[in-house]
Amino acid sequence: MHRSASRRRVPRAVGAAASAALLLPLLSAAPSATAEPVELGSLQRQFAEAAQRQGVPHNVLLAVSYLQSRWDAHGGAPSVTGGYGPMHLTDAATALAEAPHHSHGEEDARGDGSRGPRAASEPRTAPPAPAQLPERLRTLDRAAALTGIPARELRTSTSANIEGGAALLAAAQRASGRPLSADPADWFGAVARYSGADDTATATTYANDVFDVIRSGESRRTDSGQVVTLAADTDLVPETGQVTSLGLRTADTERTECPRTVACEWIPAPYEEFGDGDYGNHDKAGRPSSQSIEYIVVHDTEATWDVTLQLVQDPTYVSWQYSLRSSDGHVAQHLPLKDVGWHAGNWFVNAKSVGLEHEGFLTAPDSWYTEAMYRASARLVRYLAQRYDIPLDRQHVLGHDNVPGTTASTIRGMHTDPGPYWDWAHYFRLLGRPFTPTAGPDAGVVTIRPEYTAHRPVYTGCTKAGEACAPHGSGAVRLHTAPDADAPLVKDVGLRPDGQDSTTGVDDTGARASTGQQYAVAERRGDWTAIWYLGQKAWFHDPKGRRTAVDSRGLVLTPKEGLAEVPVYGRAYPEASAYPAGVPVQAVSPLPYKLLADQSYVVGGRTPGEYYFAPAFDTARHRVVRGQEEYYEIQFGHRVAFVKAADVRVFRA
Repeated sequence: MHRSASRRRVPRAVGAAASAALLLPLLSAAPSATAEPVELGSLQRQFAEAAQRQGVPHNVLLAVSYLQSRWDAHGGAPSVTGGYGPMHLTDAATALAEAPHHSHGEEDARGDGSRGPRAASEPRTAPPAPAQLPERLRTLDRAAALTGIPARELRTSTSANIEGGAALLAAAQRASGRPLSADPADWFGAVARYSGADDTATATTYANDVFDVIRSGESRRTDSGQVVTLAADTDLVPETGQVTSLGLRTADTERTECPRTVACEWIPAPYEEFGDGDYGNHDKAGRPSSQSIEYIVVHDTEATWDVTLQLVQDPTYVSWQYSLRSSDGHVAQHLPLKDVGWHAGNWFVNAKSVGLEHEGFLTAPDSWYTEAMYRASARLVRYLAQRYDIPLDRQHVLGHDNVPGTTASTIRGMHTDPGPYWDWAHYFRLLGRPFTPTAGPDAGVVTIRPEYTAHRPVYTGCTKAGEACAPHGSGAVRLHTAPDADAPLVKDVGLRPDGQDSTTGVDDTGARASTGQQYAVAERRGDWTAIWYLGQKAWFHDPKGRRTAVDSRGLVLTPKEGLAEVPVYGRAYPEASAYPAGVPVQAVSPLPYKLLADQSYVVGGRTPGEYYFAPAFDTARHRVVRGQEEYYEIQFGHRVAFVKAADVRVFRA
C-alpha cells in the first residue's frame, strides 16, 4: 500500500481488536534458526515419497506446491498470510509479529497540493487468538492433527511440511466422497479446496492454475539450491465440475473490470462527503475519454487482507483500484477504472494510473508472495495494458517506490514499496515481456537484471535501524561513486539536502537501480558499469559471466545544444496560460536535480502537460486542464521524472 499511514485519518472501519491486530507485519525478518539442514537431491524424493504415502498423485502435489511457493522453503519463515514451507501450511497466529508495524514516508496519498494534507494514525492492539482467524489461516494445525507431526516440525522441516500438505490434499479428496485415485484428473475439487478460497470463482481459478502447471511442466532451482522437475502432462483434462459440490459462495462480479482469467470481486470504495467540506476516498472522473491512463502502479499493502478491505471501504481513508490476496490470487476491485484513486502520492500519476495493492510487507523479505498472487497480478496487468495501450515496461509499470515526489518538499516523504524484494524479473516473465538483451556488447543502454535468487546485497533496517536484514534474493543493484565495492554510495540530494551519502537501508532508494529499469551507459571499466543517475555517474558491479544488467536498445535524451543544464520535474503540469478562470494555476516546480549537458537518460514516453482539477465532492467543478507544453518521462534515478520537451534533444543510443 504505502509503507506508512502516519498522515492518514483514523479509519472508522477498523475497530475490532482482531482486525486492528492484523495490521502488524508477520514475523519473518530472519529465517527460523531451527529450519532443517538441506540435503542436496532430497527435495524431489520427498515429494514423491509423501505423495505415495498419502495416496496423492505425485504431479498434483508438486503443482500445488509450485503455485504456493515455487518449491521454496524460505528458511522456515512464513509468507504474508502466515504460510510455512513449500506447501504453504498456514499458522497465522504464530506468524503475527509482536513488533509494531513498520512505517516509512509521510506522503499524502492523494498527492495534490491544491488541498491540505490528510492526517491520520492507525490503531495497534494485541494479536488475535487463533480461533478468531479464518480456517484458511490455520491449515497447519489441521495438518498436524492428520499426520501426528508436531506443529513446530511442520513449520521448520521441509519433508514434514510436504507430508502435511499431502495429507491435507488427501483429506480434501476424501471429504468430497471421492477415492484417492491415481488419476490427477480426479483431483480438481480437492485442489480447489486446498486454496482456502471461500468463493467458487477463486477456488476454480486456483485449481485451473495448478492443472496448467501440470500440463506445461516446470523445472527450477529452489532457494535451497536443489533442482525440482515436474514433467509436462499436456493431455490432462481435469473434472472441473467438482468445484460445484464444495458449497462455496458466489462473489459479486457485476461491476468488476477484470479478465476472465482471474477471480474478481466487487468490494466498492465509498465516495462520501463528511465534516468541514472534506470527502473521500477517491475522485470521480471520466477516464480514458477525459484523460489517458498511462501507468500501472504496484504497491504492497503493509497490512493483511481483512484489514486492507476494511481500510479501502472507509471514506476517511484512501483508495486504489484493485487488491490482490496472497494465498490464492483472489482480486477485489474497489473503483471503476474511469475514476481516480488516491494511492501514489503524486496527483499527476494518480490521475493517469491504476493502483494495484498486493497483500504483503516490504521489510519482511521472507514474508514471501505466492506464485498464485504473482500470476493473478500479471494477468490483470496484461488485461489493463491491452485495454489502455500501456507499454509493458518499467517506465509504465511502476512500483510505488518509482513514483516521483511532486516538489522538492515531498521527496523525502515518498513511499518505498514494494521494495527491493519484489521479483520484477519473474513478474515480467509472467507478463510475457522478459528482460533479455536487445543490443550487442557495449551498447549505450543497459537494462538492470541481476539473478534474483543468487543476488543478495546486504540491506539494513528490516527489524531494527542499522541491523542487517536476513539474506534474501533481490532485484536491485547498489550504486557507488567509483568502480569499487568500498567506494561510497552515490548521493540523492532530494532525500538528503545536507549532502550525506545514501545508505544500505531497506527503505533508502537513493543509490538503487531495480530490475527492468533502463539507464544510459556513462562508462565501462572491467567488471563495473557506470550509468547516468540523478545527475551523476553511478557504478554497479556487472562482472562478465555473472552480469547484473543486459545490453539494450533505446532512445535517450540530453539538453539541447547551448544549454548547460535543464530542470527536472516530478509532474508534467501545463503552463500557466492554459488554466481557465476558476482553476488555480499549479506551479511547475522543479525538483532539486539537474540534467547536465554531458549526460543522457532513457526516454519513457512523451506526454502533454495535464492537470485534473477535482477540488470538491461536487463534480460540477471538475476540469481537465491541458496545455501546449509537452514533457518526456525519463528514468532519472530509482524514480522516474519529467523534463520539458522544449529543453532536450532525443536520439537513439
